[in-house]
Amino acid sequence: MKSAIRLIVALAVIITIAFITGTIYIVSEIQQVVITQFGKPVGAPVTAAGLHLKLPFVQQAHYFDERLLDWDGDPNQIPTRDKKYIWVDTTARWRIVDALKFLQSVGNERGAHARLDDIVNSATRDVITGHMLVETIRDTNRILETEIKEGAIALAEEALEKIYSGREKLEKGILDRAEVIAPQYGIEIIDVRIKRISYIEDVRKKVYDRMISERKRAAEQYRSEGRGKSAEIKGQMEKELKLITSDAYRQAQGIRGQADAEATSIYAGAYNQDPEFYSFMKTLETYRNTVDESTTLILTTDGDYYKYLKKLNVSGR
Repeated sequence: MKSAIRLIVALAVIITIAFITGTIYIVSEIQQVVITQFGKPVGAPVTAAGLHLKLPFVQQAHYFDERLLDWDGDPNQIPTRDKKYIWVDTTARWRIVDALKFLQSVGNERGAHARLDDIVNSATRDVITGHMLVETIRDTNRILETEIKEGAIALAEEALEKIYSGREKLEKGILDRAEVIAPQYGIEIIDVRIKRISYIEDVRKKVYDRMISERKRAAEQYRSEGRGKSAEIKGQMEKELKLITSDAYRQAQGIRGQADAEATSIYAGAYNQDPEFYSFMKTLETYRNTVDESTTLILTTDGDYYKYLKKLNVSGR
């Protein structure tokens, strides 16, 4: 029992001494290690996770990350093909694919960032200077990305300045150029993105004025199409309204004529039963329509208009 305890203690002491002296080093799943002896690499990079051995004091372990790493560059002032100066701010993702070459060429991540500054900024300048300003701003010839009717898309495309590459293809061009140089440093560039594009002061106003002009042109074409559609709808509406009104007037006149005919027939039937009564009623109606308090009549005694008044006077006497 005591011998087993002594053995465990001895192993623990040996392992502790090994760690202290650097004989044992640990490689995690996200790391790779290059061993150097007196500053010169020894063997291939160690990528297997776990415990590994090296010579104490003589050999040194250099750790490098196997994960994707970020690079964030400084904004650079670059002229476009149409001589417009802009500030371009780029970023990239990269990783170490050859730790030995990486150690020999750049040493560490700080040195890699310095190399990436040169590589990506140079590629960005080459690509931007070969394209028009509008290519760096838009990826589409349409104002709206939402689905709209085909005619409106055509109008929007006509109103905007045409682009043939767009920002996405420019980013791909930057990546293609940078990928050619990066492998000599043991680096693989995964992608490059343009974070922000800003205009210098004397360009900003001209760009904004052009953007406003383009959108006004597009808006005016939309309005013109809308006015045409509005006139077409109003014309159709007025045509249908006239048809409806004409048909309604025809039906109303027919109903009114039929009603007048029926009323006339009823009146005629009623008055034919007693013509003298009809004559009396019509004369009274004439009196009511022609005589009031301020009316002065000069009539002969033998006139038809006077006959009922004359009877009235006789009966009143």
